[in-house]
Amino acid sequence: MRPCTSRCPILQIQLLTAVLRPLQAHIEQVEARIAACLVAHPEAPLFAALRGAGPTLAPRLLVAFGTDRNRYPDAASLQKYAGVAPVKEKSGRQLWVHWRWDDPKFLRQTFVEWAGQTIPKWAWAKAYYFQQKRAGKHHQTILRSLAFKWIRILWRCGHDRVP
Repeated sequence: MRPCTSRCPILQIQLLTAVLRPLQAHIEQVEARIAACLVAHPEAPLFAALRGAGPTLAPRLLVAFGTDRNRYPDAASLQKYAGVAPVKEKSGRQLWVHWRWDDPKFLRQTFVEWAGQTIPKWAWAKAYYFQQKRAGKHHQTILRSLAFKWIRILWRCGHDRVP
């Protein structure tokens, strides 16, 4: 009797596919609900108009800011909460800079992902990216610093409720 080693991976894929198909239907329902909630939200035009945000990042950015504008009294408070603002630590003559460890990762990811999407859509973001690249900065470092700048801009737009 021959072992069925060649058929086992096929069986595994068939089983996993059968498990994932219903999950895909639920994901589509959730995405439809998110889209409907975004359209119904009174501040949706602020975030839906952002180039590069699209149907995925616009709702995430809206949720990041929320509707209570007093939660973040200035842009720096949102930058710090989101984990985009660098942390400077000093001891004696040594100074080191790192990113925040205790932050909502998905929120930071939202801002950094959107910053990356703005590079081909906004001339100033593209110019900033290539300026930093020529200065020898790494891609992720540039995206975080671009997200830092975008938060200041978005905070002002959201605070004044102006797209």
